Amino acid sequence: MTLHDLTAAKPSRFGRRLPLLPEIVMLTLAIAAYFAFPYDLALVTRFLIMILFVLSLDLVLGYAGIATLGHAALYGTGAYAAGLFAVHVSGDPIIGLAVGAAAGAALAFVSGLLLMRTHGLTLLMLSIAITLICQEIANKARDLTGGADGLRGIRMEPVLGLFKFDFVGRTGYWYALVVVCLCYVVLKIVTASPLGLSIRGVRDSAARMVAIGSPVYWRLVTVYTIGGAIAGIAGALAAQVTQLVSLEAYAFNLSAEALIMLILGGAGRLHGAVIGVVIFMTVHHVAAAVDPFNWLFVIGAMVLAIVFFVPTGILDLPKALSSLIRRNNNARS
Repeated sequence: MTLHDLTAAKPSRFGRRLPLLPEIVMLTLAIAAYFAFPYDLALVTRFLIMILFVLSLDLVLGYAGIATLGHAALYGTGAYAAGLFAVHVSGDPIIGLAVGAAAGAALAFVSGLLLMRTHGLTLLMLSIAITLICQEIANKARDLTGGADGLRGIRMEPVLGLFKFDFVGRTGYWYALVVVCLCYVVLKIVTASPLGLSIRGVRDSAARMVAIGSPVYWRLVTVYTIGGAIAGIAGALAAQVTQLVSLEAYAFNLSAEALIMLILGGAGRLHGAVIGVVIFMTVHHVAAAVDPFNWLFVIGAMVLAIVFFVPTGILDLPKALSSLIRRNNNARS
């Protein structure tokens, strides 16, 4: 089975007739969630932030095939940049998002100049090392970042000067939803552009892309920088909505969980990343409430089932079941 088989799937005939159907369904459910969970908006907003973070990872890994376990470095840098900007310069949310995006993109570009020259285990280890370096810098710069106590004192101004951040989280939810939708549209355009087509070619066969004269290295640096900007926006959103940034923004488990979410939903499909986040975080929330000490067993069993039976993601479960039934019928006949 090739990497293309694991990270991409052909759209169904029904999907070709209604190409925006997944997006319409997801937006409808997101709006419905606001009314269905009025007292859990903080949790649902966290879903949106993680969706944006995993979407950035999908661009990097699912479309470009850049295997990384250090994506939290870009998220955390965006969070600290937006938080520090709010504390020392301005609490304007929109400008803060731009600062977070710029910080994430800058780190992705600088680190990408090194990372994109490597592959395999070397790439994985270097990406983790960059995250650990960023975390240690944030820990040592206590006077600036608050160290282990976290960056506090973040006060946000009203969005567009009109909508104040309230305690219940209504403004935060709609603000996060609009940002996620806009970033989703940007990623949709990028993945359908010549750049998106070329990075999929690099993912499937870098040697062929080099043979036809494609600048593979710079294409990878470019897409990694774009992914860094989106991850930085996710981090900035988290800092603005929670009004706190801690060292956990650089935690390794954040990158690992994002990778698991992407595997669950199916890499190389933007709506697959969204579904993976919803499934993982819902199971996590429910399982942790039932058993706070052993909930990881449920997550582990779910991931193993997906990897063994539906390696292209849970979106292909109906197709996998129909294929299994067909094989059983053929064996009996």
